[in-house]
Amino acid sequence: MRRLRMNYKLMSYVYEIRPYKDHRGVDLISEALPFGRLWYCEPNAVSNAIDYAKFRSRLHRAVIRVFDEAGNVIETHQHTGEFKEP
Repeated sequence: MRRLRMNYKLMSYVYEIRPYKDHRGVDLISEALPFGRLWYCEPNAVSNAIDYAKFRSRLHRAVIRVFDEAGNVIETHQHTGEFKEP
């Protein structure tokens, strides 16, 4: 049982936030999401996508990368998770 907890704690997710080509929003993309991607179109879409990725990975480590239109990484966020072993 202890080994499962260690593997669970060491898991980490990778999220990508990529803009739509028509500038109408961004996609949050990850294998950790149930459907693979989410679309955000609000004025603060990038911020909302980052917050959602942090929320989804609250028990795991995560790397959140924000890309520009050319495909370059413009921001990287690391979330350490809040998992505490009993």
